[in-house]
Amino acid sequence: MAGDDVRPVARPAAVTRRRALTLAASAAAAAGSGFHIARADEIESHGLSAFGDLAYPADFGHFSYVNPQAPKGGVFSQIGPNRQFNQNFLTFNSLNSYILKGDAAQGMELTFATLMARSGDEPDAMYGFAAAKVRRSVDGVSYRFYIRPAATFHDGTRLTAHDVAFSLNILKEKGHPLITQSLRDFVGAKADDDVSVVATFAPKRARDVPLLVAGLPIFSRAYYSTHPFDESTLEIPLGSGAYKVGRFDAGRYIEFERVKDWWGAELPVSRGQNNFDIVRFEYYRDRDVGFEGFTAGNYLFREEFTSRTWATRYDFPAIEDGRVKKDVLPDDTPSGAQGWFINTRRAKFADPRLREALCDAFDFEWTNKTIMYSSYDRTVSVFQNSDMMANGVPSADELKLLEPFRGRVPDEVFGEPYLPPVSDGSGQDRTLLRKASNLLKDAGCAIENGKRVLPNGEAISIEFLIDEPTFEPHHMPFIKNLGTLGIDASLRIVDPVQYRARRDDFDFDITVDRFSFSSTPGDSLRSFFSSQAAALKGSNNLAGIADPAVDALIDVIIAAPTRPALVTACRALDRVLRAGRYWIPHWYKASHWIAYWDVFGRPPEQPRYLRGIPETWWYDRVKAAKLGRAG
Repeated sequence: MAGDDVRPVARPAAVTRRRALTLAASAAAAAGSGFHIARADEIESHGLSAFGDLAYPADFGHFSYVNPQAPKGGVFSQIGPNRQFNQNFLTFNSLNSYILKGDAAQGMELTFATLMARSGDEPDAMYGFAAAKVRRSVDGVSYRFYIRPAATFHDGTRLTAHDVAFSLNILKEKGHPLITQSLRDFVGAKADDDVSVVATFAPKRARDVPLLVAGLPIFSRAYYSTHPFDESTLEIPLGSGAYKVGRFDAGRYIEFERVKDWWGAELPVSRGQNNFDIVRFEYYRDRDVGFEGFTAGNYLFREEFTSRTWATRYDFPAIEDGRVKKDVLPDDTPSGAQGWFINTRRAKFADPRLREALCDAFDFEWTNKTIMYSSYDRTVSVFQNSDMMANGVPSADELKLLEPFRGRVPDEVFGEPYLPPVSDGSGQDRTLLRKASNLLKDAGCAIENGKRVLPNGEAISIEFLIDEPTFEPHHMPFIKNLGTLGIDASLRIVDPVQYRARRDDFDFDITVDRFSFSSTPGDSLRSFFSSQAAALKGSNNLAGIADPAVDALIDVIIAAPTRPALVTACRALDRVLRAGRYWIPHWYKASHWIAYWDVFGRPPEQPRYLRGIPETWWYDRVKAAKLGRAG
């Protein structure tokens, strides 16, 4: 995490592509969406999307937001903005990014090809990558992917359908829990020859599982015949992507080298992308030291996550003389949920009135004004910054979904959704603290000898867990307010490896995180909110949510036949989650703060649903020469 805008649990390259194919069986519908009838029982396509709509035709040359003539060369270096699976923001000790063990290096996904690749200007579309096309059975149970003959691994060996089948099956069996859970509706993969692989799914599989499969990394079956898949290791794995691992110093930096004769360079999904010879990730344990590294030119690109730094420290000489540029990029994707997540697995947090009292004790208005330079808006929804967040009273369609749970969910679900309180901005709003105290009394939490106790007489103590000190100023006023309520709260800062282990084991009272969902959420919601994930080590269900109503609504979302139905179901789920008081909402901004040394070129158009950096940028040698930089 970094500063006040926490770097998100990524919608990783593999998981970002969790989309599904819901196609009409008729030839007319198929033709209108870019699909072609292969046989009476199959539908052939050059891409997949959640609801069958594809913006690009089968013969498209490149994505509209890239520069297909972008030059190759140079270096792109940054502190990584997000992570996937077992990757760590602050250090790494492994190059295996797809299992639970270890702390993997960021960027490992650059080294592997996938069956299909995501379009950045569509909410949920993917197009052929290692697979040139796919044929789907009309019943949606099987997908046959056809592998490009030119696809190879970095050692020159051919990438075949057998490698794909091995990869999908081993990930289902031994992959990170976030992967194995998402693959529960994936039955298995089989290759009868080198050319085609069939992925089979459960008849009532989640809508987005086929696209999860299409976006998972492809490993070499031969390589893993002599290397254990499920071990943490610093041995460089054999990949087939645009980049391969180059130099690295564990915990300090890692470089990825562009494969100069890469087989996929001229594919439509690749043209104008993967332009840098080197993509480098830097690691700093201290965020202030990391900023100083940027001002000194030790790395070239920085996304800023700390409002104090953005407001007060971007006045160094290189900014003043134009060698470093600042920009604010719009972010049209759902901002997701950032906040303090309350571990309801612990008995002391069982009563939602206690959890709401914690919400009342946090003064966002004071924090935003005093610590964050009024840079943020309040987060209220798990689908913040999207049309999927609930507003006002439920619509008739939402009520149809919610009525079966009347009496089993809070009554407020059927009225206005919960909104966190607005304080007077003083830092200690007496009205809100009084409300919090009354809620605690209603929950049977009395004051005894100056301490707030649970109904069983046990004193309430809360430990906030984080992995670096930048976020400390945001905690201390909150902890002070909790002390006013008689709650003994403290902050524990642990090293990144210990933090990751405690997070995966749910060994915390309250911790900070940020979840980012796609524009078409589906099976991934199970990892964040389902009863199954609450008991699954390493899942994203930090709050331990285990509610049959939530599980049922996730199933409705997954099975939604249209986007309007999906939006309605997400709004219903949002109401139930907000009524549960599982988290203390933080803040968001619908933009990216970026700064970079002026050595880059970039297309005039930013992909709507991706940051597009470094994928679509390139190294400008003329600009670099003016700054005295080689490369």
